[in-house]
Amino acid sequence: MLALMADEEVGVLASISVRNLEDDVKERLRIRAAHHGRSMESEIRAILAQAVSEPNDEPRLFQAMLDRFGENGGVELELPPRQTPVRAADLSP
Repeated sequence: MLALMADEEVGVLASISVRNLEDDVKERLRIRAAHHGRSMESEIRAILAQAVSEPNDEPRLFQAMLDRFGENGGVELELPPRQTPVRAADLSP
């Protein structure tokens, strides 16, 4: 069994307000958030983080999985036993 859980970190977070946001932009944000399974606030945080990230700031796989599934308390996977013997990869051209 494999379990993925996030360690909680405590820190200071900033708040901002966005005034005069057009209704169609707000609606597109709502739809985009729903598509990604997030709240609008969470979606806006993700958009802002991506917009200001450096090329080397790409999230690693584990962090991406925590971002996606962390709010659900993790993911537990039942790994079935291997049915075939282990073999070397075929790297021939």
